[in-house]
Amino acid sequence: MSLATDLYNSRSNIDFRPIWRKSLPLSLGLIVLGLLIVLVRPLNQSIEFEGGALFDVPVAASTEVGDVRSAIGVAEARIQRVENADGSVGMRVQIPTELSSQFDEIGTKLDELVLPGETISRDQVGPTWGDQITNSAIRALLAFFVVVAIYLAVRLEPKMAFGALVAVVHDLIVTVAIYALFGFEVSPATVIALLTILGYSLYDTVVVYDKVLENWREVTGKKPDYTELVNRSMNQVIMRSINTTITTILPVASMLLIGAFVLGGDSLRSFAIALMIGLFLGAYSSVFLAAPLLAWVKERYPDPLPERV
Repeated sequence: MSLATDLYNSRSNIDFRPIWRKSLPLSLGLIVLGLLIVLVRPLNQSIEFEGGALFDVPVAASTEVGDVRSAIGVAEARIQRVENADGSVGMRVQIPTELSSQFDEIGTKLDELVLPGETISRDQVGPTWGDQITNSAIRALLAFFVVVAIYLAVRLEPKMAFGALVAVVHDLIVTVAIYALFGFEVSPATVIALLTILGYSLYDTVVVYDKVLENWREVTGKKPDYTELVNRSMNQVIMRSINTTITTILPVASMLLIGAFVLGGDSLRSFAIALMIGLFLGAYSSVFLAAPLLAWVKERYPDPLPERV
């Protein structure tokens, strides 16, 4: 039979072990690389986190970022050209909180660039609000890790909780590193998306671990090779993971392509990009990080065979 048929019927016999010997150190290396990227290249945080003033300025199509910077004369301004779905062009100008005394003056200068009949959209966030949003996001992530660790340790076992949390940390760090590397804006919608994708990542991992635990409880006689047991369990659930990933990615792709680029929703784009990155990483980490990490830990710290009644 073909591999596709075997996968569909959960009868595949893929040997993941040679791949795991490479993917495990690669994944751990990605965590270190991701941390280095975040340390070297700061995140492009939205106004909700940083505070300051945000101006959305409808301008002529010929207007460039340099023209806006020259008009306001503020080197610290963050300026982004936005091309809307209807063909119109706008400039997003973010001014840091430290220049709050110049907000009105900058707004007056930007008025000179506005298309006839259009108005500037203005938003201002104080530093206190930005700190509150940041602290709330951090608390949400910490609470997520604590609750998940406790639940997995009780529902499965502590070693599986460790493997699942490492996979989640991998997905989180690599996602944040991609945002830092490409300069994607981090907004509250991004934080919500991150919490969502961590849930998807855990789902894939728990499916694999649950099957491993089920097969382990059925072991009789001689203690088996745990890596082989994890490999067999992965073959039994790989199609389920593939189906889950595909059916989840399709609506997210629709959200990204239609909602963000056709309808021009900035917040929707931020949410969908984080989801898309996280879904791919979650599918990867459950197969190529969480599974081999569990096998590695179990081989070095084996458990006794389950007792038989």
